This record gives sequence, C-alpha cells and structure tokens, in this order.
Amino acid sequence: MDIPRKTAARPRRRTLFQDNPSVLWFMGLLGLFTLGVTILSEGFGLGLISTNLVKILGMTLCLCLIAIAMDVVWGYCGILSLGHFAFFGLGGYMIGMWLMYARTEIVIRGSLGRGTIPPTELEVSEAVAAQIFGVVGSSELPAIWMFAHSLPAQLALVVLVPGLLALIFGWLAFRSRVTGVYLSILTQAMTLALSLYLFQNDTGLRGNNGLSGLQNIPGALDVPQSIISMWFFWASAFMLGAGYLLFAWVVSGKFGSVIRAIRDNEARVRFLGYNVEGYKLFIFTLTAVISGIAGALYYPQAGIINPAEIAPIASIYLAVWVAIGGRGRLYGAVIGAASVSLLSSWLTGGGAPNIDLGFYRIVWTDWWLVLLGLGFVLVTLFFPKGIGGLFDYLVRKQP
Repeated sequence: MDIPRKTAARPRRRTLFQDNPSVLWFMGLLGLFTLGVTILSEGFGLGLISTNLVKILGMTLCLCLIAIAMDVVWGYCGILSLGHFAFFGLGGYMIGMWLMYARTEIVIRGSLGRGTIPPTELEVSEAVAAQIFGVVGSSELPAIWMFAHSLPAQLALVVLVPGLLALIFGWLAFRSRVTGVYLSILTQAMTLALSLYLFQNDTGLRGNNGLSGLQNIPGALDVPQSIISMWFFWASAFMLGAGYLLFAWVVSGKFGSVIRAIRDNEARVRFLGYNVEGYKLFIFTLTAVISGIAGALYYPQAGIINPAEIAPIASIYLAVWVAIGGRGRLYGAVIGAASVSLLSSWLTGGGAPNIDLGFYRIVWTDWWLVLLGLGFVLVTLFFPKGIGGLFDYLVRKQP
C-alpha cells in the first residue's frame, strides 16, 4: 500500500499592507486631512481656513511627495542624491511654460481682436513671444517653447524631461560604478550646472526672471483663487496618496529586498548575480519622474518659478527633511517634510512673534536656518532613526 507523502506547504505571499502596515494608516489620515481642509476652506466650506493657507498646505503635500521619492532613492537604495530638486524644478518649468503661454495668448487675442481686421496666427504668435520675452530683450519664441501651446504635450514633458535627464545621468554614473560621496558630488554638480545655465537670459526660460503668474489658470480666469487653490490641493493630496502607494509597492517584496541589500552591501549583491546598475537606474529614474510631477503641482500654487529654486541648497534641505523624519520609512519622510515646511512658513512668514531679550532681538527670519541646522544635529545625535523612529520605539515599549 502506498503511503501518501506530505508535501511542504508553500509560504503564503505577504500582501502590500502586511509588508507596509503604515499604508492604511497614512491613506486614512490623508483622507481625513483632505476632507477637513475642504470643509474649513473658503472655496467650498466654512471659510475658517484662508486661501493662502490652503495654498501652503497644498505645496506642503507636494514637498511630502518629493520627500518620499528622496527617501526611496536614499533611505532604501542608498543613493544620496543631492540633485532631486532639479527634477522638481524642471517639472515646474514644463507646466509653467504652458500656463504662461496660454494665459498670455488669451490676453493677446482679446487685445488684437478689437481691431477691424482679425489677426493672423503668425501675428498672435509674434505678439505672445514679444510679451513673454520682452523682459529679457527678445521678441522671438525659443525652440523649446514649440509645444507650449499644447497642454497634453507639456504634461508629457513634465514626465519625460526629468525622466530622460535622470536616465542619462544615472546610466553614465552607475555604469562607471560611481558610489558614495563621489556620486553625491556629481548630482550636486549637475544641479549647480543646470541652475547656472537657467540664470542666463538666452536659455529660453527668461533667465533670472523665471516664469510668473502661474496661479492664473487659462480658461478659468474668472474662477476665484479660493476655488482654484482647492483644485490644486485635491490634486496634490491625490498624487501624494498615489505616490505613497506606488513606492510602498516598490519597496515591498523581492524588489524591495534587493534594493535594501544594495544599500547595505552593493558588492555582495553584485556577486550574487543581480544587475545592481539596473536596479539603481530604475529607482533613480522613477523617483526623478515623481519629483517632476510634484514640481508641476507645486509651482502653480506658488505662482512663480525661477532658477534659484533649483539651487543645490534646495536638494540639501530635502536630504535634511528626510533625515529628520527618519530615512528608510516612507511616513518618516512625510513627517520630516511636513513639519519642517510648515514650521518654516510659520517662522519666516511672520506668524511667529520675534523675541526681544533686551540686549538682543531674535528675528526668526534670520535665525530659521540656524534652528534647522541645530535640529538636524540634535536628531542625528540623539534620534539617529529620525522622528519616525520614535514610533518604532513606542511600539516596542508597549506590553
């Protein structure tokens, strides 16, 4: 008689929510936050939250999204990129080109349309170019603005331009096996070069003047800012939630284990036969694309973008936010970006009263960066896992 053999039970695959229990908590809190702001806003609610505050909160959500991208590339994959704010700014420039062109075109058509003879398309195009680039002494539309009249094309460029730059830069750097501090210096050099290039008037992006008036949405010029601010706030909340889900999925399972192993011991992972450069290039490019999308939502709420936004110091601030929040934890990046961004707006925006000590007057706009640096040092010394690491400590302390 044959005795049936026992077969070993296959281990059940863990779900996304089992690998990342913070996802449900985060999505729930984000939904409640979005609902609360909507109810209290001027545009759709009780009017207890001003339009300016709604814009600040919307921009904060965008900064949280790029902070998550930074956390994935640094906290999970071990690539300390000091250039991700360049991708953020490029996304803002791409959508800003359409906003500025379309809004100017509406004004020009209205002005020329009052004449006896209707204007030709060439006359409209020349008038738009003169209006936009007259500030830098030009009256011609640069070649890089060839798709500025098309919203779908510029939305595609929001993804393609940061993605292609990251793909080319990452391929050159990773195939040369540049790692550690040298890679960080290279990303910072890329950011500095891009920033200095954009400061020139002949770049086609108005040099130091940048792109302005981005808060005026073409086709919705009669819609009050209280309504428009809520549109962008909802879009920012949606993209933050979608980005959190995407990156939670990316860092889960086998793929997540591989990129964490690359962070901890790249040489050993390569010895085991994994294509380390391919993994790093994918993460670097994906996070650059998400950073570009975050920038495309941020700058219409800010209303203006100029080359100073892409300066290397902005990417350093981004790394500080992630370190304070706790790298290697998606929610830690959100905590760090949100807390530092809102505190900065409060201290430098006139919300915090200055302190008069008699012998010295503390002006927060002058002391904010000192306070940020001190906070970074204290967190590094006493809470190396960041603010997010405190949650792990509290959970372990529970009986």
